[in-house]
Amino acid sequence: MMQEGAARRVVALDDGYAAYDQETSLFAAEGASFEVRPCRRDVQAAAQSVRGADVVLVRESPVPREVVAAMDRCKAIIRYGIGVDNIDMAAARERRIAVANVPDYGTDEVSTQAVALALAVVRRVALHDAEVRSGRWSTGVLKPMYRLRGRTLGLVGYGRIARMTHEKLAGFGFGRALVNDPHADLPPGAEAASVDEICREADLISLHAPLTAQTRHLIDGRRLAMMRPTAIVVNTARGGLVDLDALHRALAEGRILGAGLDVFEQEPPDPAHPLFGLDNVVVTNHIGWYSEEALRELQLKTAQEAVRALRGEPLKHWLNRW
Repeated sequence: MMQEGAARRVVALDDGYAAYDQETSLFAAEGASFEVRPCRRDVQAAAQSVRGADVVLVRESPVPREVVAAMDRCKAIIRYGIGVDNIDMAAARERRIAVANVPDYGTDEVSTQAVALALAVVRRVALHDAEVRSGRWSTGVLKPMYRLRGRTLGLVGYGRIARMTHEKLAGFGFGRALVNDPHADLPPGAEAASVDEICREADLISLHAPLTAQTRHLIDGRRLAMMRPTAIVVNTARGGLVDLDALHRALAEGRILGAGLDVFEQEPPDPAHPLFGLDNVVVTNHIGWYSEEALRELQLKTAQEAVRALRGEPLKHWLNRW
């Protein structure tokens, strides 16, 4: 155990940001040091890094029970981002270590990414890009494309990002908007629907749900079999929401029109996965959250939450309450 009166420390388990001036300045004002300890998803390295830390910041490294057990004076674990599926929430709660996230950053960016992926699939941008780059030029039809006007939009989850995605897609003239989120107040014109109803009826299905034991593989072989041949699946939330093997089969067999994916169950994914050989899927590298403005906002809000923890103040986005 650390001795009483020892200097306070904030430790970040992952690196990856170009600058940490906001964190360093805010923590120094509280009399706390700041260390960046790259763990590269190594649990043992994480367990060693958290010893003696008053607050732990984390990006992608897992924080399972054994890492939580090594936290000998930690007050809070703050996630640089929204999802906390890499943190053992129950173990932290048992130790009275608060877990918080930053749910209110990058909303504009992720919603724009969802729209961009949807449009890239709708207009088969990747296929035509490859044609032009290879020297083939044809104004003929390579594969069928369909307009969005009058079709049905489905949103699974209706938090900040889904609402802005809905707002941005509204101008494309969808005839219906189906929403699955029992906790959300829906705007005029939106219809509450089950996930099965969305899979059966929607032409564009955009996923915005958190990853939990209940939502893992929410889009599986059974639900993909329900979808229309014109259906497009877009995932900018968490990769584990989709069974990638089942999605590959549906795309390869032409049972749905396409997919746009910014996230994967395993990151980075296996580049040899047969999904990446298909021309009806557009993929990006979990970059939907990013803009220069969003990056600075994320780091600032994470640091501000850590300062609240150092001061013993209530956390703004405390998730594992006791």
